[in-house]
Amino acid sequence: MAPAAYRAPMALRQRTRTAVLTPAAPPRLTGGHRTDAYVEIGSLTKVLTGTALDRLAADGVLSPDDPVERWLDAPRGTGITLRHLAEHTSGLPRLPPLFLPRRDPYRRFDAAALRSLVGRLDTLATTAPGTAEEYSNFGYAVLGAALAAAAGEPYEQVVQRRVLDPLGIQEMTARPPAERRLTGTSRWGRPRAPWATDGAVLPAGGYWATLPAVAELVRGLLVDQVLGPPALTWRQNGALIWHNGGTRDAQVFAGLHRENRTWVVVHCLDAGPDEADRAGVRLLRDGKADAGR
Repeated sequence: MAPAAYRAPMALRQRTRTAVLTPAAPPRLTGGHRTDAYVEIGSLTKVLTGTALDRLAADGVLSPDDPVERWLDAPRGTGITLRHLAEHTSGLPRLPPLFLPRRDPYRRFDAAALRSLVGRLDTLATTAPGTAEEYSNFGYAVLGAALAAAAGEPYEQVVQRRVLDPLGIQEMTARPPAERRLTGTSRWGRPRAPWATDGAVLPAGGYWATLPAVAELVRGLLVDQVLGPPALTWRQNGALIWHNGGTRDAQVFAGLHRENRTWVVVHCLDAGPDEADRAGVRLLRDGKADAGR
């Protein structure tokens, strides 16, 4: 979920903390990473949002093809549907068109700011809906607000009741206990405050989780498919189905090799933006995360 231009300082790479979870072996931890701590999962949160969309549709609350103005105070005739938002084909830009300070880019993106932007969606799309893919955190913020409006309850409650509770996942939340958070560090090795992601951007990338909880999510949604086929949010590349996430300090990759049913979760702190992705894809393609529970 990091803004496109952001790159972690090279100095931090020397202190990378990595966790790898597979069904083949106990967790592999380096650099002081922990499985009992809550860590940022960034855009992997989008999987929760997309799955909530599917569950609400299955219950007849909404349709993925509903126009966004059915649920939010958006201009009529934008052509943007909930499906477009979920598939990143809405035409909306990657980031909310606001001034986003580099130090904490989403701090000012609150509910009031989102409502203001939704009121002029017709002027914000850069391409016609359904014609091109552009990965959009802003689009997922709009989608999360629409799901909450359709369900008549806050976004976090939608996710809890429609996704986490049915999967039996407890250690995944937007607001973990402060004493159990594992965060990135400054170049001097001191813990630093994470970005504020519990505002309007929450449905795009604001959740925290323990890594066993992320593994439960992957098994429940991809391996066992407890809630039905994987949501539109998941990315597909050949036999791989996956999603990743990134903040300033944290990177995560979660995926499944559909042919051999191998799954993997990789989480890195103080790493470059692609290190978790490279490790996860390599493990799945090399077959080093043996299939199983």
